[in-house]
Amino acid sequence: MNVAMWIRALRVIPRISLEEWRGLDVVSRWLIASRGAVLVITFISAGIAGLLAARDGAFDPWLWSLLTVGLLLAHATNNLLNDLTDHVRGVDRDNYFRAQYGPHPLEHGLMTKRGLIRYAAVTGILALAVGAYLVSVRGPTALALLALGAFFVLFYTYPLKYIGLGEIAVLIVWGPLMIGGGYFVVTGRLDPYVWLAGLPYALGATTVIFGKHIDKEAEDRAKGIRTLPVIIGERSARAVVVAMFLLQYAVIGYLIAIGFFSPLLLVVFLALPKLREAVVVYRRPKPASRPPDYPADAWPLWFVAYAFAHNRRWGLLFLVGLVADVIARAVF
Repeated sequence: MNVAMWIRALRVIPRISLEEWRGLDVVSRWLIASRGAVLVITFISAGIAGLLAARDGAFDPWLWSLLTVGLLLAHATNNLLNDLTDHVRGVDRDNYFRAQYGPHPLEHGLMTKRGLIRYAAVTGILALAVGAYLVSVRGPTALALLALGAFFVLFYTYPLKYIGLGEIAVLIVWGPLMIGGGYFVVTGRLDPYVWLAGLPYALGATTVIFGKHIDKEAEDRAKGIRTLPVIIGERSARAVVVAMFLLQYAVIGYLIAIGFFSPLLLVVFLALPKLREAVVVYRRPKPASRPPDYPADAWPLWFVAYAFAHNRRWGLLFLVGLVADVIARAVF
């Protein structure tokens, strides 16, 4: 048991040698192979769904806990299948972008293909088992949500990412599916305003994947992977991300104006310093080489790093605002 590595793998994608890998416990290996550091994006979506249920007086801690575990396992399964699919298709060979920013289980020889398939299978089966139980509780609508989630887990990497639908898939999954669908699983109710309330965070998650795809736009173009930045061009993609940043705040402002959220949600505007940093970066092309003051262990991540930093700050502040909103409604 290596708790220190568990914590590290949940904070960053650690770069480790084969010798270090061999000395790790199975939990550490799973967290590194499944890119545990990015699972926080899913945890925040589940948290938003739970807090919206709580403020409506319909929070079920058991169902929310199962929902959260299931979503995290599904996200981890997708990450494992992503690496497996791109390895089999030859995309990640020759020091491709994915193999530069963190350990690639297959390209770096940390795992065999059979071993990675085993990890993905066990993780996926556990996610499916949780989903099946939730379907038994909530019925046909939950089954439709589970089927849609399974579709994105299995087909995000190929073909969706290859035909410019990967970014749209992320917008759907981390907003309507996880937050709107998660709210339904916890409460048994569908609420169109909850779907809208989940849109700002879904936009934030989408800026992260957009940033990643902008970072590797040239590599993807050369390999025939037609992400949206490849289709619309690097400069236009940067402008789209900035627009999504701003729309996050605009939607929150609208929901406060119509009374769905209280002014306590204005706390998300404390993320403006991170927004400013990100917008400054997105106004210019990526540097040809790592700037001297930029962390060496973060390069070649650039646009995605700033989008991730903003999304993490914005998302956590959103959770803080929702907690305050829940408490205020209960007290007053």
